[in-house]
Order: sequence, then structure tokens, then C-alpha cells
Amino acid sequence: MRQNKTLQIAVIANLSALSVVLYYFVRFPLPFIFPAFLEVQISNVPAAIGGFMFGPVAGSAVVVIRTLIKLPASHTAFVGELADLIIGVATVVTSSLIYRKLRTKQGALLASIAGAFVWVVVATLSNYFIIIPFYIDLYFDGDVGGLLNMLEIIPGITEDNYLWRFALFASIPFNVLLAVLVYGLTFILYKRFKHLIESIHQKMEAS
Repeated sequence: MRQNKTLQIAVIANLSALSVVLYYFVRFPLPFIFPAFLEVQISNVPAAIGGFMFGPVAGSAVVVIRTLIKLPASHTAFVGELADLIIGVATVVTSSLIYRKLRTKQGALLASIAGAFVWVVVATLSNYFIIIPFYIDLYFDGDVGGLLNMLEIIPGITEDNYLWRFALFASIPFNVLLAVLVYGLTFILYKRFKHLIESIHQKMEAS
């Protein structure tokens, strides 16, 4: 049991480190489809895997540790990090709780779908009510026109409709793409990662 606990802590630590590495080094925009400041990144894959393997607390711990490490480099007065934290914890808790009840391939698929759905809902609401208004105040002194220049790829966007058009044409489709990518990779990689950890555990018990 002590070895199990030690191994679990070690796995969570390594998943957290991998999450940080993925956040900083595996990210890219899709400027011809979405506003350039929306970057595709997969740093929640380790958190989702940790949640599947050890439960919602472990998965959330990966998200929290990654967020704390990111804080010193924040360019958003910690608001972006807060949104990442809320989105990450909400999705990981949802998917890991479902998988805890249904530890089958079908359960993993259902958990991934539910996690992706929660991701899109939480991300869209946080962008609408928190992140976009904050960016306007912080970077453009309340002038919506500065933000509109960054959102010109969105058709028909104006000062009167920028919030809901950003949600409809950018936030929702972008986060659908992100959530499907993250949970698709989680669904594919989880069993392989689990088998690797079980093999390490068996060697620890045998030694």
C-alpha cells in the first residue's frame, strides 16, 4: 500500500511536469480559422489521464500544479490562469467521476464525451462573462475597438454583437476542437499509460 501511494505521487508529479511542458512547447494558433490569440494546446491530456487512473483529486492536482507553475509568467493578471484552472478542474472532475463508475471502454468513451461537453460550456461562459470583458479593460482601456481589430476574422462582428459572435464563431468551435483533441488523445493513450504504470508497480513489488 505504501508503494502504491508512493507510485501514485510520483505519477502525479510526472504528469504535472508533462502538462507544463506541453503547455509551453506544444501550442500553435490557427490564424486562418480563429483569432490568432486562440492557441491549440493539449496540456490537459496528462490531467485527464491522471483523473482516469487515480480519480478526480489526482486529475485536479495536475491542473492545479500546472496553473501554479504558470502563474509567474502570467500576462493576464492571473485571469487567464484562473479560467484555465476552472475549465481544467471542471472537465477532469466530470470525466474521472464517470469513469470511476464505469471502468470499461464504453465508460471511458462516455466520460470523454461528458468531459468535452463540460469543457465547451465552461470555456464559453468564462470567455463571455470573464475573460473578454477583462481583456478589454486591461489591454484596451475599455475600448472595444481595440479588440475588434483582433477579431476581424469573425464575419459581421461589431461593438453591438462582439460577445455573442465571438462565442458563436470562435469560442464554441475552438473549444470543441480543443476538447475533442484532448479527450481523443486521452482515450487513445490512457490504457497504454496505465499498462506502463502497472508494469512499473509490479517490478517495485517484486524487488
